[in-house]
Amino acid sequence: MFRILFHSPEIPGNTGNAIRLAAITGAELHLVEPLGFSLEDSKLRRAGLDYHDLAVLHVHANLQDAWDALKPERVYAFTSDGDTTHTDIEYRAGDVLMFGRESVGLSDEVKKDPHITARVRIPMLPSLRSLNLANSASIAVYEAWRQHGFAGAQL
Repeated sequence: MFRILFHSPEIPGNTGNAIRLAAITGAELHLVEPLGFSLEDSKLRRAGLDYHDLAVLHVHANLQDAWDALKPERVYAFTSDGDTTHTDIEYRAGDVLMFGRESVGLSDEVKKDPHITARVRIPMLPSLRSLNLANSASIAVYEAWRQHGFAGAQL
């Protein structure tokens, strides 16, 4: 239903948690290289538990390859300097929810990519730097899924 895109993730545990998130919500997870770890990393496997085979996961050599595969209509880039909050968007099936590296987020170059529909932020208390990557993806996916009545879920 929704597609999560991690651009150059660095921490295996976050991507493992996102694999689990994708499996339990029916989202797809797309990773753009370079990755800061191997997909065989034990921390990634442990964080994803036994959900690896249940998740739809794609790895792309670069961002252009991701765009070619995704053919996105709408891309929401989650960033601390976003113009709108994540709850102000009316999400549609197929939307891409994009997140950057744990250490620096999305680069200015990526934020200006013409595929990006809007830069989005998740509210936080002032003076704090950022949320954890996997937590941010969870917040975004669950808001989008909530707007669709948790389609396909057992309620």
